[in-house]
Amino acid sequence: MTPWLLDLLQCPSCHAESRLVHEGDGLACPACGQSVPVVNGIPRFVAASENYAEGFGWQWTRWRALQVDRLAGHPLSERRFLADSRWDPAWIKGKLILDAGCGAGRFTDVAAQLGARVVACDLSRAIDACHANCDEPQGKAPERGEVAWVQANLLNLPFRPGVFDAVYCMGVIQHTPDPPAVMRALPPLLKSGGRLAYNFYEKNPLRRLEVVKYALRRITPGWEQKRLLALCETLVKLFFPLTRWMSRIPKVRFFTRFAPICATHPPELTTEQQYEWTVLDTFDWLNPHYEICQDHREVADLLRGLGVDEVASAPGLAWGRKP
Repeated sequence: MTPWLLDLLQCPSCHAESRLVHEGDGLACPACGQSVPVVNGIPRFVAASENYAEGFGWQWTRWRALQVDRLAGHPLSERRFLADSRWDPAWIKGKLILDAGCGAGRFTDVAAQLGARVVACDLSRAIDACHANCDEPQGKAPERGEVAWVQANLLNLPFRPGVFDAVYCMGVIQHTPDPPAVMRALPPLLKSGGRLAYNFYEKNPLRRLEVVKYALRRITPGWEQKRLLALCETLVKLFFPLTRWMSRIPKVRFFTRFAPICATHPPELTTEQQYEWTVLDTFDWLNPHYEICQDHREVADLLRGLGVDEVASAPGLAWGRKP
């Protein structure tokens, strides 16, 4: 386990101020006696009954490196991270940052490459995919920051309050059972002056026209993953040539969102990468148990109600700063 991580942790059961201690192959809380296994160097605070996101664990094991820039040879994750967080790369360097819901670590790796010290946290076994990706030596920046990993529930996090310079939660909030509770849980972890960035699915009337997606979502979240993958591969095989053609025509490109696949056609990707990314995103459409969209104005109001300063929002995004 990364040595400095222990200074950031507290018992999520009793929230005692006492430091967790090493006990055998795990950690223990001296206040309440709660024990935490450490497997593959990762503290595991998640009970089997809490893990409603195991489909994501399967997903990010299956497509472990596809979205990691330095491993897949594209700039898409860094571009999105900087655009969605609105953080300057020079500011990121040297900061202690929490990736709340890291998945396979596409943004964890970006922040580390930019020189941040990152704690990656995920509910599912995707945390192991993140660990493997971040440990890959290929293309590591000379001033890359360190990464530590924690498997934990965003609704019951094992971190001391006021320890992080920044927290981001991207592509996760909508897939939790209680998005407002997740958004309320993260600001207390920030130091004074710490920055916050959220990315989420925005409420949008056009979603009502995504008829095939939501018809399938009535049944697919409970499917076994290999069965769902077979469906996604069949749909992509049928519709990928059409959406790829549509994506090349500016006035037609908009309508790809109504296809029965989540078409992904950035020119920075090879055709093979576009195809595989489309299979991934289609799986990501149909797999989650939860898809709860938010109104960015309501998110901004929630943050202001928590005393967060410099709050701003845009469709699917919100930012703030702890006073």
